[in-house]
Amino acid sequence: MTTVTSPLAGRAIKLTDVPDPVFAGAMVGPGNAIDPVREPSVAIAPVEGVVVSLHPHAFVVVDGEGHGVLTHLGIDTVQLNGEGFELLVKKGDTVTRGQAVVRWNPAAVEAAGKSPICPVVALEATADALGDLREDGDVTAGEPLFSWR
Repeated sequence: MTTVTSPLAGRAIKLTDVPDPVFAGAMVGPGNAIDPVREPSVAIAPVEGVVVSLHPHAFVVVDGEGHGVLTHLGIDTVQLNGEGFELLVKKGDTVTRGQAVVRWNPAAVEAAGKSPICPVVALEATADALGDLREDGDVTAGEPLFSWR
């Protein structure tokens, strides 16, 4: 079983509350989202594993069980063309849970007219494979968000 931890501090919300139909409809996969604290911060790896996809606004880490976890920093942030995001690792790097991956500022994303809400998604999972799903309340970076069987 994989425990997926929060890549950011903020408030846990249901995936259905994400202002994007692809994420809200769980078309990418089940999970939840974080409405982040509006201050410069670092998004951390939600699991230990290999960074298989890395963009300024999103990254995927695959753990030893083959579970890929997508962290998407904000909604429609691909349109910012990387501005305001600093990559701290490279694609192919092995990361530990809690390791810094991307530095960004949710307040700047919001000021640019984008939602800073961050989906955290279990790629290619079924909804019934997830347990202990946090869908409300404040969370700190590194705190458990859900388990994946």
